[in-house]
Formats: sequence, structure tokens, C-alpha cells
Amino acid sequence: MSALAYLSSARYGKDAVRVFRVVREGSAHTVVEYNVKVLLEGNIDISYTKADNSVIVATDSIKNITYYLAKVSPHILVPERFAVHLGTHIVSKYAHIHKAFVDVEQLRWSRIVVGKDGKPQPHPHSFFRDGEEKRTVKVQIDGTAGKDKIQAHVSAGINDLLVLKSTGSSFTSFIRDEYTLLKEVDDRIFSTSVDLNYTFAPINISPPRDEKKLDIVIPALDQAKSGSVWDSTVLDRARTITLEVFAEDESASVQATLYKMAEKLIAENADIQTVSYALPNKHYIPVDMSYMGLDNLTPAKAEVFQPVAAPSGFITATVSRK
Repeated sequence: MSALAYLSSARYGKDAVRVFRVVREGSAHTVVEYNVKVLLEGNIDISYTKADNSVIVATDSIKNITYYLAKVSPHILVPERFAVHLGTHIVSKYAHIHKAFVDVEQLRWSRIVVGKDGKPQPHPHSFFRDGEEKRTVKVQIDGTAGKDKIQAHVSAGINDLLVLKSTGSSFTSFIRDEYTLLKEVDDRIFSTSVDLNYTFAPINISPPRDEKKLDIVIPALDQAKSGSVWDSTVLDRARTITLEVFAEDESASVQATLYKMAEKLIAENADIQTVSYALPNKHYIPVDMSYMGLDNLTPAKAEVFQPVAAPSGFITATVSRK
């Protein structure tokens, strides 16, 4: 044992577990695709300090547990519920594991709409990748106080939601000094790739009721409190709020629009405690055509733009419930 060093924290697990699940209800199928990461904490110090592997749940076993729960869990179609189920099972099953951190990234699959008898209808088992936007969930299952006093800390959101408006955005009255070259504009393109994360109030999880530690109590979808972690409509509501505020706000700045989004999201979801946005600017610069006698720089006449990837502004904030 070193007199100069000690193990102050340790966490390990399995990353990038790719899961695709088909739920079959007769001829109608529903699909989900997840990227899952599971990390564990607990009485695992000796695996680091004494090369003693007797306390390690192998990361390959963690992968297998993930696939097993993907098969048997009734909560597989809702990533918040699935992540809570997976983390609670692991913490409950292994006496020396006190915390599980489960991250789920869901890829978008939407039903293909086909014309049938002149009426467009969603196809029962055919899908298309509906953009690069991802649904995200982060769950911490904490059994530190005891296996009968498990708490879940849940956050969720969206990554890579690319949006653009061609007007309805300005940027004026900012600090001007010897470093300022940027011109004030009362009309500009506003585009960003939205990353949104919102956190719920912690919830208590009842211990599993069966020997295999699989049967946990989660409210039925139609009995979930509105705006709570169990409410499967929160994500759609958050996405709609984000898009509507972005579209309709006469934006004085990215900062001001961000705050309006977050404020409304808290107001409409009772158990959300904090809302965080990260909004990198996607710049579109009007092309100077004055050399050809064309005005493409006056905001009202700017029609041809050059997309510029970098450097770019990056605006973030967290808004919290009082």
C-alpha cells in the first residue's frame, strides 16, 4: 500500500452496447434501436489495489445483462423506463454494487407511410431512419443507503436536432470596443444544432419483488403523472416546445431564445427541475456580390449564403425551477 496514494474513486462497465429490438403484436411491429452504456460503482477497490478480480462483474456479463433485459423487460420501448429497470436489476442483484449509471441513446426510426386504397397509412413493419437527431437518457441508480432504499436520478433530452430559420432573428446593442468587427444586424439566418437535457426530481424505487431481481414497480403508461419521469410524452412535449419557440420567437439573441425555451419546458412539466441547452451557432454568411453590381449584403436582399462551419459561437445555459 502506497504511503502517497490511495484510490479515491472507481467506476467501470461496458460502453457502446448496440441494441435493436422488435416488439411484435400480430402483424404490427414496433422497433427501437439503442446505444447503451452501463457503468458500476461499489466495493470494487481491491480489483484496482490488489489485483483481485473476485469483485468484478465482467463487462461481458454487463453486456449480456443488457441484452437479456432488452428481451424480457416490458419497458423496452421507453428508454427512461428501460434504463431504470436495467440499473435497478444490477444494483439489486449484486450486494457489493451500490450504484449503476445507465446511458441510453435512441436512434430515430419512423414508420413508412404508404398509400392503400387511396388513403395514406403507416406501414405495420417498414421504417426509415428519420434524421440524425437522437433521444438521450441518463439514469443513476443509487443503492448506497440500502437495497430497500434505492433512488433513481433521471435526466433525458435530445442531441443533434438541426434547426434553421431564414428570418426573425437579430443581434444588436452588444459591447463595442477596439476588438469589435462584427456588424449589428436586424435580420439574419439563425441556425443551430440543439442539444437539450432536462433533469427530473429524484424518485424512490421499490425493491424487486422476485428472486431474480427483475420485477420492479413502474406505473403503467396510462397511469403516469403528467410531467413526471414516467410520463412518456415529456420528450415529445420538450421537442415541440423547442421547435415552436425557435420558430415563433423574434429572437434578440440565441441566449434570449434559449431562456424562453427552457422556461416554458419547466412550466409545462411538473417534475422537471433543471433544463440545459447547448446551442452552437451554424453560421451562414452573405456572399459579397458588389463586384458584380449586385446587393447581396443588405439583410432584406441577402439571398445567397456561404455556410461556415468554424469558428462558431457556442451558447449554453441551465435554467432551474425555483
